Amino acid sequence: MTSDQKAVGNGKVAIITGAGSGIGRAVALALHGAGYSVVLAGRRLARLEETAAIAGGGERIVPVVTDVGKPDSVKALFGRTRDAFGRLDVLFNNAGSGAPGVPMEELTYEQWMEVVNANLTGAFLCAQEAIRMMKAQQPRGGRIINNGSISAHVPRPNSAPYTATKHAITGLTKSISLDGRAFDIACGQIDIGNAVTDMSERLAAGALQPNGSILPEPRMDVKHVADAVLYMAGLPLDANVQFMTVMATRMPFIGRG
Repeated sequence: MTSDQKAVGNGKVAIITGAGSGIGRAVALALHGAGYSVVLAGRRLARLEETAAIAGGGERIVPVVTDVGKPDSVKALFGRTRDAFGRLDVLFNNAGSGAPGVPMEELTYEQWMEVVNANLTGAFLCAQEAIRMMKAQQPRGGRIINNGSISAHVPRPNSAPYTATKHAITGLTKSISLDGRAFDIACGQIDIGNAVTDMSERLAAGALQPNGSILPEPRMDVKHVADAVLYMAGLPLDANVQFMTVMATRMPFIGRG
């Protein structure tokens, strides 16, 4: 079966990591709604199946249980994508986690490594496999979009593992952009502020600020994030959004840190 026969809709194929909830789910639904065939990656099958069900199911949306911090699991994800659709046009590196908001010296090695593996190593491993597919397929090339977060610019208090990995994502984005250029592989980064998801509920209730106060923070509809990723994904490969920041207008970002 040819790649054109395998990929229906608009003929393009996307992998979304962390697709079982929040931003990953919103982006997966937006891409699927725009005609992409979508592979949903995440650690919990039930949540991935919920995302697929919201999209209406069908052959264009495939859940794959994946731990992005494990090389064998990532290889299996991309193998499943190749088997199902024959190619890959977009990877959204979105999966991630944070550590408890405690003073740095109280964090354990295990807590540090859990964040590094999910946020940084996972993005690297997925990018590696995406590049291999994108170089080999015809037509050649594709796009990788990394979820950087506003923490790629400035930290929250007590967030060393998350902030360090998100700063590192910026370096990874630039390296992928440079190394992929000769092979028609574009790479951009979206730095996302507070979006309305289950994960950000605590911010609406009150978040620790650099001056020690606890204040509720504004959030935006997660649809705006999905629309932004959809725009980035839909560009021709001779154009690229290198970095984009999308956030609630009144969020304490400028002046934070």
